[in-house]
Amino acid sequence: MFKLEGKSIITLDINGEKKDVMVDPSDILLYVIREQLGLTGAKPGCENGDCGTCTVLMDGWPVKSCLMLAAEAVGHQITTVEGLNNAPIQKAFVENWGFQCGYCTSGFLMVCHALSNIHPDADEYIMEEWLQSNICRCTGYEEIRNAIKEVLKQNHSAFKQLEPLN
Repeated sequence: MFKLEGKSIITLDINGEKKDVMVDPSDILLYVIREQLGLTGAKPGCENGDCGTCTVLMDGWPVKSCLMLAAEAVGHQITTVEGLNNAPIQKAFVENWGFQCGYCTSGFLMVCHALSNIHPDADEYIMEEWLQSNICRCTGYEEIRNAIKEVLKQNHSAFKQLEPLN
């Protein structure tokens, strides 16, 4: 770590690439990602962890980047919506109209992508529990639920195909 007048150069692993950034100890991950790395998918919303528009994945788990110092992300793999690379959830959101104004969409995509990877057999209860971490003021959530159900169904079908035949 290189220091210059209170700032440090840290290396972040963002979307599979190592990026050096200069930060103050108090710099929030959300703003480093947006302003220094130009990855604007994660959005500032409430800035207190309630709305989820800033959600990114850390080591595959959703985190609110507005609540995290950039230095806390050192040594972890951070994935932003730009790093999803046409994940099935993105296609499902489009096909099910899981967005309207789009402001919350990247946060929901990140949560739903993580859910489909961590709990590929999630039931309605688990899905609802995970969706509570984000707020949408436009869609009414039904389209978002339909998108995640579609991906979970695809995951379940793929899982069943991999089971050994008796």
